[in-house]
Parts: sequence; C-alpha cells; structure tokens
Amino acid sequence: QVQLVESGGGLVQPGGSLRLSCAASGSIFRLRAMGWYRQAPGKQRELVADITSGGSTNYADSVKGRFTISRDNAKNTVYLQMNSLKPEDTAVYYCYAERPPLTSWGPGTQVTVSS
Repeated sequence: QVQLVESGGGLVQPGGSLRLSCAASGSIFRLRAMGWYRQAPGKQRELVADITSGGSTNYADSVKGRFTISRDNAKNTVYLQMNSLKPEDTAVYYCYAERPPLTSWGPGTQVTVSS
C-alpha cells in the first residue's frame, strides 16, 4: 500500500503563488502516474494535473499556463507549482498515485485564494 502526505497549502492573495508537495512512502515500487485533483465546496472532484513516471504531463484547461506539475522519482515526490492564482482555484487539493491495480490518495490540503 502507498501512503501519501501533502504539504504546502494555505491562504494566498489573488495573483499569488503556492507550491504543493506530495511525498509517497510504503509500497512505492513501480509507481505509475501521480497527480492532483481538487474539490471546491459544492462541486465535484476534478483533475488538475497528472504526470507519468516518464514525465509526460496533462493539465486541466483551467490551469494551463499557470500551474506546473513535476516529479522527483528518486524522492517519490510530486509537486504542483501554482502561479497567478485565482479565487476559483480555492479548493481542497488531493494528491494521488497509481500502483496498479490500486490508486492511493492523500488526505488533502486546503488552498484558499482570497484578498
């Protein structure tokens, strides 16, 4: 089983930046895709970005050009650099990791964008 721990959330003003981190531990051999989802109050959870073990990335249209996902395979850690944050980015951000046939999730970290 894979354990995930997120960090880096918080309160930021519109236009500001945050960097989320997610460290994986446990049965991390052959981790495949890792990434981030988010869920705002009253809304469904949505994919923000993901990255394969080879480094291929995928982004939601709403964050393209503002967010960057990266991965350090040696540290089993995935990062989400979030720039030009908007109030609509406010949500709980969840990290996930795929180790087939299972997908593991972190407990989530709150990101609030407000003046």
